[in-house]
Amino acid sequence: MEEERRLTGREKASYGLGAVGKDMVYMLSASYVLYYFQDVMGVSAVAMGIILLAARVFDAFNDPIMGIIVAKTKTRWGKFRPWLMIGTITNAIVLVIMFSCPPDLDGAGLVAYAAVFYILWGVTYTMMDIPYWSMIPAFTKGGKEREGLTTLARSCAGVGSAIITIVTMIAVQFIGKAVVGEEASSKLIEVTGFKYFTIIIAILFVIFILITCLNVKEKSNVNMQTASVGQMFKALIQNDQAMAVVVAIVIVNCSIYITSNLVIYFFKYDFGGTDWYVSYTTFSTFGGAIQILAMMAFYPILRKFFNSIQIYFISMGMCIAGYASLLVLASTDMSNVYLLFIPGFFIFAANGMLAVLTTVFLANTVDYGELKNNRRDESVIFSMQTFVVKLASGVSALIASLALQIFSLSSESDQAEVDFSAAVSAGQKMGLRMFMTLIPIAGLVVGIIWFKTRYKLTDEKVQEIADQVAERRGTEAQA
Repeated sequence: MEEERRLTGREKASYGLGAVGKDMVYMLSASYVLYYFQDVMGVSAVAMGIILLAARVFDAFNDPIMGIIVAKTKTRWGKFRPWLMIGTITNAIVLVIMFSCPPDLDGAGLVAYAAVFYILWGVTYTMMDIPYWSMIPAFTKGGKEREGLTTLARSCAGVGSAIITIVTMIAVQFIGKAVVGEEASSKLIEVTGFKYFTIIIAILFVIFILITCLNVKEKSNVNMQTASVGQMFKALIQNDQAMAVVVAIVIVNCSIYITSNLVIYFFKYDFGGTDWYVSYTTFSTFGGAIQILAMMAFYPILRKFFNSIQIYFISMGMCIAGYASLLVLASTDMSNVYLLFIPGFFIFAANGMLAVLTTVFLANTVDYGELKNNRRDESVIFSMQTFVVKLASGVSALIASLALQIFSLSSESDQAEVDFSAAVSAGQKMGLRMFMTLIPIAGLVVGIIWFKTRYKLTDEKVQEIADQVAERRGTEAQA
């Protein structure tokens, strides 16, 4: 039999490039759709919050359905690549339409436009995201090769997200002014800038995924495992430790996502300045770098001295300290963005480590569930992570939208270069600062209490369970 060949550098690079493209469009939608429709186009904040929550919950339930459809697909090009290409093209088209809202649309028509195209965007993104990650077993061998490719793809996805974080607002301003002129209104500049910037990103997205589909061949038929929503909830009910971790993920992510949804408004209406978007980009770039560094370096270093549960509490403490210092600094007259790196370091470093820890904790619950229920729900447990993260993002978007409604922030102006913070009262600014710091702090405190009282899988307990599972398997194999 011919020996199965290893992946080439071209195949690895092509697959990684696809991750860059897909996470560019994901980050563009996730980070800027609320700002675009609420602040630029004028959709009611409450309406946008409801739309985002409904769409994300629907999307979370839609994931397993798309997984089943992909699993049942059989074509001459395989089961994954056709959906990957179809989903990419349709998602790129919907993305462009979503960020090309007619400037004269208002009222119910504007709300309907936002709702229809955001929900369609989520559906079409799922159409390509599920086959992208699910196809890995179809063209890799197990073990180090598969783990290595997954790590590469996750890293490339981080690069795609970072690109959008760094360039979006500067590119939107530059393109908008280049097309309609520097004397145009701030709204027209942003409307135009978002439209043409999105077209550029959508084209790159299609090109990158096309390269993936052309250079990565499915070498085998794999049985794709998909978990229904019913299976997820059944696994939660029967595995109290999985329940503890999932609830903690929802609480922590809701807390952190509230701030991430509001930070652009903080820079525009509170920090201020005619070039507020430069300060916002500087801060976001620093935060992204720290978050990646935390996952790759800070966590492994701390792991040498502390167990995973201790690092969880350290991270939560760092996050609370970061929010508290952010509130203190924001309440002064400081205008130096680099001072905000102090709270930014604690918040983003904690966020990076918590992202690693949630995966570790979920993995620990798999063996626990097998020992308790004599059934290994590995695929179900990890499917749950995506589900609850999407749920948390929807809930946090609704909460952030309520804050925007309460503080009545508006960017209506006929000028191009304008300091929006000058038109916002001190009360509005303080309200925004407190909402984006104190509510997350309260959520994190609840997360600490919940985790401390519910999660029991210490390193020693995890090893003990692993030994018991191995012993049981050995006994069953001999029977």
